[in-house]
Amino acid sequence: MSGVKHIHAGKVRDLYEDGGDILLVASDRVSVYDVTLPTPIPGKGALLTQLSLWWFDRLRDVVPNHVLSATEVPPEFAGRAIRCKPLDMVKVECIARGYLTGLGLREYQANGTVSGVALPEGLQEGSRLPEPIFTPTTKADVGHDEFITFDDVVAQVGGDLAERLRALTLDIYRAGAEHAAARGIIVADTKLEFGLDEDGVLTLGDEVLTSDSSRFWPADQWEPGRPQFSFDKQFVRDWATGTGWDRTPPGPEVPPDVVEATRARYAEVYERITGNTWGRPA
Repeated sequence: MSGVKHIHAGKVRDLYEDGGDILLVASDRVSVYDVTLPTPIPGKGALLTQLSLWWFDRLRDVVPNHVLSATEVPPEFAGRAIRCKPLDMVKVECIARGYLTGLGLREYQANGTVSGVALPEGLQEGSRLPEPIFTPTTKADVGHDEFITFDDVVAQVGGDLAERLRALTLDIYRAGAEHAAARGIIVADTKLEFGLDEDGVLTLGDEVLTSDSSRFWPADQWEPGRPQFSFDKQFVRDWATGTGWDRTPPGPEVPPDVVEATRARYAEVYERITGNTWGRPA
């Protein structure tokens, strides 16, 4: 990889610089509760990369994205890397929620709000919200992301950019949720990241509407008031919690049956959303 420089190792992705471009490389690592587990999920990096690329293409009329090429990458990264334009990333995790679950449910139960957005009384785990809401969090380099309000985002990045972040996040969520719903998939929530390109254009980066950044539920099994069947890493989160692990490093080794069930769920939601067959071997 002459000329390719490793610039960042994330929990599940690695970033390289190559001739002024960025190579975003997805590994098979899986992270839960901000801890990378010691057991990889074979094929996961390729699955998530190909699903992101499919969404980036489908959403190109909704928002500009950072993709330059999915093929002009070093051979050892083929299938799981994207050549991207560099962005000045906005230090906010932009989350859209259409259903109440996860940390959003926990905050609602404590305060009746999520990220400062007041919600109706009487909602349960898995309840559909009256309309999708923007629930940003901090983007922590170390430790856990924390909920912030829209006013916090305004204070951090200014009113105009905050408004655009909220509008784009909700537009992308609605477009993705509408497409997925037609294929029997509920998008309960999704996390997005944006940056400014060299011309100052707000651009979608990182990944989009994948099983690592979203909660996907089969619509025909949705039932508020209980945990939902998930086509995402919530399955691994639940397994890890059930082991009695205290959510501090090191994480537990993942047994083969959980690895395979996770891989199968990621592959199934890819196929249902895209209409393509996932032929890559595990």
